[in-house]
Amino acid sequence: MTVMPPPIRYGGELLGESPHIVVLGSCKVGNFVVSTPVLRGLKTRFPDSFISFIGSEVTVDFEEALPTIDWRVSWDDSSPGSGFRLQRLLAEQIQINGPVQLAVNLDGFNPVTSVLVPWLNPVFVAGGSLTANLRSEMPWGELPQQCFLEDKDWDSQEFLTRYSTHFKSNYIAELFCQLAFVSNYVDPKEIELPASEPPFLTPDLLIHCTTARGAKVWPFAYWREVVDFATARGWSAGLVGSPPAAQREAYNSGDGEERLLRSTALQDLRGRTSLIELAGAAKNARAMISVDAGPLHIAAAVGTPTLAVLGNDKDGLGASPMRLWMPRCSNVSRTFAEISCSACMDNRFRNDDCLIEGHPCMSSVEPQQVIDWLARHVGKGNGK
Repeated sequence: MTVMPPPIRYGGELLGESPHIVVLGSCKVGNFVVSTPVLRGLKTRFPDSFISFIGSEVTVDFEEALPTIDWRVSWDDSSPGSGFRLQRLLAEQIQINGPVQLAVNLDGFNPVTSVLVPWLNPVFVAGGSLTANLRSEMPWGELPQQCFLEDKDWDSQEFLTRYSTHFKSNYIAELFCQLAFVSNYVDPKEIELPASEPPFLTPDLLIHCTTARGAKVWPFAYWREVVDFATARGWSAGLVGSPPAAQREAYNSGDGEERLLRSTALQDLRGRTSLIELAGAAKNARAMISVDAGPLHIAAAVGTPTLAVLGNDKDGLGASPMRLWMPRCSNVSRTFAEISCSACMDNRFRNDDCLIEGHPCMSSVEPQQVIDWLARHVGKGNGK
């Protein structure tokens, strides 16, 4: 019986002819969007590679449409027998396309993907993984592109200072490219997403109000002022997101969205698109306004004028880890909190809800900031 040697930390080595590369992704929309540059970088550096992607049921439509992914499967499929099926399908791909030369785990703190990596028996590993015997975490390595994963403060200025000789920014898309050693082969700021036409006529303005972290939610009373302004200017506006029940259960909407819909001319488009159709709707819209959540990254990637409603001050301190996650493309702007609060950063953004009474960072972002942005970037009247 052939005994496979233990995997090696990837340090940018060449992978030979027609290498089989496996990339493991997240079940979160934003994570997938910022994963697209590293996929392009791998295809650029290794043009004859076969890239398998272990992704999510959440982003399956994007994954199937991306030309940089040759084959994909979901690690979070919840149907009966899915675990055995995942192993069988991966084994078949290894049989067809050869042993895995490189496994790139872009969700390295997920225990599922960290277990899957050693099961693949890769020659090289980038990102989080258990050791071959599954008894401990694989050491990170000593190169900056390896050991940064052990740091706890990716969003801080101090992190960027520590790695300034190798990294240009804290942006998560760049960090992904760094760990795969493809940062010289692609611009991490350039996000490209496929899009399909939505099953409705897209309004002028799309808004998205909710997130899985309540600390990033903007007051619904403020949203009403923005929607009323848009309506008064002759713009149609639509609310996007998951189906209403999911919005309440997982995304902190409460009854706020329902009240907003009842009290304004806002169209209810929640749950009416797949993600790839949401990208199409965003592409058709004249503008998108969103809190820090997946639709923000989708709209940014398809080139729509986009405003991120963030409770962060002029130096980036606030409710969102914006140094890490804020899109870097020129079509995206953000709001500025009038107060400075480090509570979320001090807690490493692990808190779901605001830690300070009155939610002062998000509340200090007055509706006029958003209204002024609309007036500058969209103009008057209907029509795309």
